[in-house]
Amino acid sequence: MTTPLSSFAAEIYLRGLGGETPALPTDPAALEEAARKVLDDGAFGYLAGGAGSGATMRANRAAFDRVGLVPRMLRDVTARDWSTTVLGTAMPAPLLLAPVGVMSILHEGAEPAVARAAASLGVPSILSTASSHTIEDVAAAAGEGPRWFQLYWPTEDDVTVSILARARATGYSTLVVTLDTWTLGWRPADLDQAYLPFVRGIGTAIPFSDPAFRAGLAKAPEDDLMAAVGRWVPMFTGTALRWDRLDLLREHWDGPIVLKGIQHVDDALRAVDAGMDGVVVSNHGGRQVDRAVGSLEMLPPIVQALDGRAAVLFDSGIRTGADVAVALALGADAVLLGRPYAYGLALGGEDGVRHVVRSVLAELDLTLALSGFGDLASLRGAKDIVRSA
Repeated sequence: MTTPLSSFAAEIYLRGLGGETPALPTDPAALEEAARKVLDDGAFGYLAGGAGSGATMRANRAAFDRVGLVPRMLRDVTARDWSTTVLGTAMPAPLLLAPVGVMSILHEGAEPAVARAAASLGVPSILSTASSHTIEDVAAAAGEGPRWFQLYWPTEDDVTVSILARARATGYSTLVVTLDTWTLGWRPADLDQAYLPFVRGIGTAIPFSDPAFRAGLAKAPEDDLMAAVGRWVPMFTGTALRWDRLDLLREHWDGPIVLKGIQHVDDALRAVDAGMDGVVVSNHGGRQVDRAVGSLEMLPPIVQALDGRAAVLFDSGIRTGADVAVALALGADAVLLGRPYAYGLALGGEDGVRHVVRSVLAELDLTLALSGFGDLASLRGAKDIVRSA
């Protein structure tokens, strides 16, 4: 019988017999607080902060608080299997690591550490265009691990095409295009610290190593950092994206394409009509639009509208395995985990990421098992598993 994901809990208890407790918290609130103590104000604010008053971040969590699972009893779910395949990518459970940029501000291990941790668990990781390391270096760290690539879409097509070619050549299977960050939202935590990593040349390893980008510079970024920054920042922020430009991506990416940042049913339908393979129902973790609707509220109507025509993934507000369970019960094909694993990176590098991901997977397994479900097929066919609180 396959070892259940929840075995991580048993490991922790058994180690306790020898007086050992976990190096990092398993409680997400304690994890965030611990990360706050080791990060400087700029780095923590960039990771934990949201747009404006933080209303959208609160709405994300409030949306979860308004729904609850209805457990079923006396079902034989001793043996469980949460493995699935999403857009051709096999995974041990419907969980991926969301793209988080500039990870070098959190820990020196940065993106390669995340890639190694994810690969060791078979969990797909999504590399951000705003990586502190090159596509090639992170791919090497991931080894045979499943990996997707997230695009902040440059305004120069030659640069876009070059970056996409590098990602495909190094084994990134699915393209995740972020739509909601074509310009930066109003972020007081960053503004009050006057802190934006990109203008300091942090999180720019991918463009600065790209031949098409470098061809437009008089001097290499190593010789004139500010000139390179001045070329890159307006290239990926400040110009609105358009539906009619999606053809460029389809022409230069031969794998699945997912649009991230969908919040409206009409946009989800238009994405499918444009030939996209999936959407991520997301408000960027509350980092872009203050007073936006909680992301979870829009998941059921989008799932219903698409009716299996495209993959529906979810992020924004996910903190625990129980959160993942709720999103899956509401119809998500898979869920993206963001801030919690980044806190794990800040606290423990590769081992910290692995700890957080195993914690979330273990809680997901236990939550659904104790609710009477042993696989995704039974969960998908369930009625009345989620009720409004």
